[in-house]
Amino acid sequence: MARNTQPILKRCRTLGISPAVLGMDKESNKNPKQSRRKQSEYGLQLTEKQKVKFIYGVLEKQFRKYYVMATKRNGITGEMLLQILESRLDNVVYRLGLANTRREARQLVNHGHITLNGKKADIPSILVKPGDVIAVREKSRSSVRIKEIVETNAKRVIPSWLDMNRDTLTGKVIRLSEREDIDYEVAEHLIVELYSK
Repeated sequence: MARNTQPILKRCRTLGISPAVLGMDKESNKNPKQSRRKQSEYGLQLTEKQKVKFIYGVLEKQFRKYYVMATKRNGITGEMLLQILESRLDNVVYRLGLANTRREARQLVNHGHITLNGKKADIPSILVKPGDVIAVREKSRSSVRIKEIVETNAKRVIPSWLDMNRDTLTGKVIRLSEREDIDYEVAEHLIVELYSK
């Protein structure tokens, strides 16, 4: 599978996003470089798309697939795209505080540490639905690494569309995320404009 191996902080600066959005230490956040050149309309649209792809760790083919799905949903296409990305299993694991970053969440899912509705789920791109229950596998709960992660994220604010029981390491999807649940700056309409050409 193709992966982006560019250093994360460098990529953050290029795209003008804070490493905190990725769950990284805020201390490492130097001011994002502002390009001296005025970006074209296409350049702005492309940068916005690259930014969102990078935040969720999604490659172009899958991102385009999500865009097509978003166009078929009732609602504003850009908001539906963000909703789809937020409902990826790896993102939900991250949002529940069961991983420090989305990358780590993807790894935990890949390695079979997570269950979805009581069954082992090892595909990070599974899209969750309201009522779905996400938990750390029974076998994995005693893992030193999992305990460290949970301790580190004990004070992390869980989004209102999710419910989390830290004692049982079980989370539930109450509803799908909405636009106001997005905690980073994004101009999703630019992505829609880019794909609409």
